[in-house]
Order: sequence, then C-alpha cells, then structure tokens
Amino acid sequence: MRYKLSSKQIERSKPGKYADGDGLWFVKRSDGGAQWVFRYTLHDRRPEMGLGKYPEVGLAEARESVAKWRAVLRDGQDPIKVRNRQKREAARADNTLSTVAREAFEARKAELKDDGKAGRWFSPLEMHVLPKLGTVPIEEIDQNDLKRVLAPIWHDKADAAKKALTRLSIVMRHAAAMGLEVDLLATEKTRALLGKSRHVIQHIPALPWKEVPDFYASLNDGSVTHLALRLLVLSAARSKPVRFCRMEQIAGDVWTIPAELMKGRKGQVSDFRVPLSQEALGVIEQAKPFARDGYLFPSIRKGVISDATWSRLMERRGMDARPHGFRTSFRTWLAEATDAPEQVAETCLAHVTGTKVARAYQRSDFLEQRRVLMERWADFVTGGEGKVVQMVRK
Repeated sequence: MRYKLSSKQIERSKPGKYADGDGLWFVKRSDGGAQWVFRYTLHDRRPEMGLGKYPEVGLAEARESVAKWRAVLRDGQDPIKVRNRQKREAARADNTLSTVAREAFEARKAELKDDGKAGRWFSPLEMHVLPKLGTVPIEEIDQNDLKRVLAPIWHDKADAAKKALTRLSIVMRHAAAMGLEVDLLATEKTRALLGKSRHVIQHIPALPWKEVPDFYASLNDGSVTHLALRLLVLSAARSKPVRFCRMEQIAGDVWTIPAELMKGRKGQVSDFRVPLSQEALGVIEQAKPFARDGYLFPSIRKGVISDATWSRLMERRGMDARPHGFRTSFRTWLAEATDAPEQVAETCLAHVTGTKVARAYQRSDFLEQRRVLMERWADFVTGGEGKVVQMVRK
C-alpha cells in the first residue's frame, strides 16, 4: 500500500486530522499535542482506537501497529475489545496471590513489631498457601481453592491454618482496596467448608503455684541463668523483657519495660511499669557484675540469655512446666490466694481489659496496688505463708 504521510509533513503539520491510509490517522491538537488513531469498520460501526501519543510513537511504529490490528479485524474480532482483554489478563498476571499478599504485608509492616522482621505475620502464608496458590491471580481464587490448600493442616496444624486464613482475609481486603474483583467472603466460606477443627488447644505447662517456692529456692547458684529465672518468677513478666533487661530501665523500685519489648502490635502498646519487690531488687543487684553491653543477663558468648537455656534447665530436672508458665502460676495465685480485683490482676500481667471506650477513660496502671501484690508474691515465693492478701478498693 502507498502511504500518504511523511515524517517531515507530520513535524510541520498544523492542528487537524491527517489520513495516512489503511485506517491510520494523525491527529494534531491546537495545544500542540498529537496522537495516532486507527479507524476501522465493524458491524456497521466505525470505532476509533488510540495507538499512542506522538512523538513517543513514531510514524513507522504506528503503521506496524495498524497492520497488527488489521490482522485481528480480518479474523472477525474487535481490536479494541481484544486489546482490553489483553490488558486485563496482563493485570491479573501481575495481581497473583503472592504479589498482592506481599503488598498487603508491606502496607501492614508499620503496625507490626520490628516491622515484621521476625516473619511471624507472613510465614503462615509463605509455608502453607503460597507454594500452591501463589501464582494464581487473586481474582480467580475462591473458597474451594482455599479449602484444598488448608484441609491437610486444618486439624493437625490448626493454629497455623487459622492464622493463614486470617492473613488471607486481610490480603483479600487489600486486593479489594486495589480495585480488584475478589470475593471478600471467600475465607468465611472456607471456614464453613472446613468445619470445626478437632485440634485441642494445648496450654503452656505451668508449675502449680504452691510448688513455686521450692523451685525458686533451688535457683541458688548465683549464675546468670538462675538469677534471670528468679526475676522472671518474681516479676511475672514475659521472657523477652527479662532477657533484654537493662539497668537504665530501672529507676528506684520501678522497672519500665520499653514498648518494643512488649507483646502487641506496633503503635498499639506503650511502655509498661513493673513494681519491683525487695527480693527482685536484690536479684538485680546480684546480676550487675555479670552485665555486658548494658544487658543484665548476657549469654556466654554474645547477646542475651535465651529462652532455650531456661527450658533446658527445667527439662533436665524432669519438669513438664516451662518458663512462660510462671505467669500462669502467678495469675492462679492471685485468683486463689488474694482478693485482687480483676483489672488489677490482669494489669499485673500487662493484659488489656475492658472495652476500647472504657480504656480511653480508665488509664491507670494500678501501680500502687500492684506494688503490694508483687511484694506479697515475693514473700510467698521466698518461703512466706502465702496468706490471703486483702486489697484496699478505691
């Protein structure tokens, strides 16, 4: 075919529409911009298909594009519809479950502890879902796909399966926010298909509170392991705050645990004050000579003492109980040997109580009431009578 336009004509053209032939038109606007248009006839209609802006798309490229879409037209298909379908398919290819899940994770990092570096948020998906569904466009995923993936672990690894399903719900909502057509009820439908899990929750074994004094008395060699475990028992704190305890966190008889060492989502937890009993302060004094790099309880080589060190100690003694279980021992003692109000007792463990509205108005951490309880707990642990503590209600 003989074309009508040349590159020089295009460069010098004034505002208007110029036909090149075979349905290709050059359109020059009054604002100086220009573009290529493909005009064709199909079913008594004369659609116009944009082929790109000039000079980003040159004359030769525009002619090649027209030749390609002419071939589609000869095949009886509408070039515009074919192109739109190709775009949707390309978009779906980019919006696989794996891609969207990682985007959702990135968007959520700011509220996760250490920006999610520990991997606990993403690992249920990475281990149990993405290996089988990661390359599938998220818009195509339904409850049957999710059931097929999670059914093998629904009863045997129930905790991981439920976490994976919860994460998937968040990912689906993220996809919907992106404008993708996903089934927001897919995860709930999956739960219905999977049914009730047969898994029985196993709580962390705890030492009965009446046996704690004997165990505490056995921690008597003055080592970092024994001293750290004593503070764990006395403070009823979680493992990480004790292991990463630093002297600058302690002022008088109050230990302020930084928010980053507390359990909970980033931005939703704050520093937590722990009243220290005289016994706890004595343990800290004994630990000071061992301090390294600012940490009271360093490991033998580098860093701080590990959870495993405590667990192995208890295992060697033939104990079923684990270090974290001392929080349960303490909480049971509060319930059975004191009349501590529920809120005060739960605050001792840094648990959140009450509704969101109630917490907005009730901001006390009950430090003075807790100070009395922690001193009595220390008295009991070190061989006191463990008599009922009478709390003064305010």
